[in-house]
Amino acid sequence: MLQGKKIVLGITGSIAAYKAAVLARALIKKGAEVQIVITPAGKEFITPITLSALTSKPVVSEFFSQRDGTWHSHVDLGLWADAMLIAPATASTIGKMTHGVADNMLVTTYLSMKAPVFVAPAMDLDMFAHPSTRHNLDVLRSYGNHIIEPACGELASHLTGKGRMEEPEKIVEVLERFFEAGRELSGKKIMITAGPTYEKIDPVRFVGNYSSGKMGYALAEACAERGADVTLISGPVNLKTVHPAIRRIDVESAAQMYEAAMASYRDMDAGILCAAVADFTPETVAETKIKREKDDLVIRLKPTKDIAAALGQQKRKGQLLAGFALETNEEVAHAQEKLARKNFDFIVLNSLNDKGAGFRVDTNKITLIDRQGITPFPLKSKREVADDIIDKLVSLFI
Repeated sequence: MLQGKKIVLGITGSIAAYKAAVLARALIKKGAEVQIVITPAGKEFITPITLSALTSKPVVSEFFSQRDGTWHSHVDLGLWADAMLIAPATASTIGKMTHGVADNMLVTTYLSMKAPVFVAPAMDLDMFAHPSTRHNLDVLRSYGNHIIEPACGELASHLTGKGRMEEPEKIVEVLERFFEAGRELSGKKIMITAGPTYEKIDPVRFVGNYSSGKMGYALAEACAERGADVTLISGPVNLKTVHPAIRRIDVESAAQMYEAAMASYRDMDAGILCAAVADFTPETVAETKIKREKDDLVIRLKPTKDIAAALGQQKRKGQLLAGFALETNEEVAHAQEKLARKNFDFIVLNSLNDKGAGFRVDTNKITLIDRQGITPFPLKSKREVADDIIDKLVSLFI
């Protein structure tokens, strides 16, 4: 799977940098072309001469050569690569990546990278467990980066715990699985809805919900990385797409999302309805801001059009349709009833009773339900959850 792939290998100032030599060699043996970018601190742990001898390429560390003024273009590296792998990634570099502190060639290359990015942390167990590190890794995940979790074992401090950079052969396996998976949805067209809808009351007020759109956007990126052409119909969110294969349609209201979904789904191979669509909308919208009065304000609501039911009826043979169910009680029973009523092929159940699941968090805990059975999953990052959901979608295409 790595034959002919162009890999930018980033190395930072960690004792685990010695493993980078083994990692570079393993990637090259698999047929990859490796260009190393190393931080100044990284050169204190392993020499560019060693790395250049392994890769048959000059090692990039500075923005330009002081000897002859040769410029090293981070933009060109970002366009050249099929993937960027930062291994080892220190807490400092992870923090810089999170906040866009482009004070060295490695972080600048990361910020210019068009290809998927893999990060293999390496640090002492207390540094890895620190809330700032955990937060930074969650943010990097939300950006679409792939985090290769460190292993447990004896560390450079002689303490034992989680923080060891994963072994090179395991990291190579992660990249191989990624590129193998990248072909699974090739040629497929997938529609995904994401985020909330806003139902206007007057020019400044609306009926809405707490959906951040993070789950839907993670699904869109996961589908695109596996080769699909993705149409993402998004309610109002503060998120951006990364993959160029994602076409985004922005909507605000349930009615607008209905129109966009009905128009798009007819040409799709599958649809995943992840948006938190309002079930009701005001009967009338005031043309001017409603002023506070002494009497109670009564707003009459009417049902919105049921997007899931309409698409379930429209679904043709060979098309797939998946939905979400966010429940607070009798979760499985309600999800199974919705699965049948909406004509879904499978449904993703969330429970607000599960800590770390639901709106405005970076994690989720799901149960996948279809007509054959129920499959629960543990709490994971939303990006990891997206992969579980897409694995299920892929299995139904086979």
